[in-house]
Amino acid sequence: MSTDEPRWLTSVEQRAWRSHLSAHKLLSHRLDRELHEFGLSLNDYEILVNLSESPQRRMRMSDLADATIQSRSRLSHQISRMEAAGLVTRESCDDDRRGTFAVLTEQGWETIQRVAPHHVAGVRQHFIDRLTDDQIRDLQCALDPVIDHLKSLR
Repeated sequence: MSTDEPRWLTSVEQRAWRSHLSAHKLLSHRLDRELHEFGLSLNDYEILVNLSESPQRRMRMSDLADATIQSRSRLSHQISRMEAAGLVTRESCDDDRRGTFAVLTEQGWETIQRVAPHHVAGVRQHFIDRLTDDQIRDLQCALDPVIDHLKSLR
C-alpha cells in the first residue's frame, strides 16, 4: 500500500471533473429517453450503428463487445433482447467454431435508417449546437489523450 499523500483535485479540477460527469450523465439520459420513443435504448442504437457500418453488416461478438465497451456477458444479453425484437441475429463463424457473429437483420437496417436522423438531430440540439467550432475542436483535443490512455490499459 502506498504511503504517499493523495493528490487531491484543485477547485478548478474538481469543477471540471464534476461538469464532465454531469454533462455525460445528462446527455446520455436525454438521448436514451429520445430513443425510447422508437423502442430502442442508447446501447441498442450503438450496436445497430456498429453493425450498420461493418462489412456485410456483421461483427464478431467479441469485436462488438470491445467496440461498445461492454463485457461479453452483458453484450450477449443485449443481443438476446435485440434478437427477440427482430433487429439482429447470431450466426456461427465458419472458420472458428467458438466464434459468433452478430448480424443486422433487414428490420434492424430499416430501424437504423429510420431512427438515425432523429438521433443525430438530438445530438446536434443537445450537444453540438451548444458549442462553437473551436470548442468542439478543443474538446476533442482535450479528450483524446484520456481516451488513448484508457485504451492502453485494456
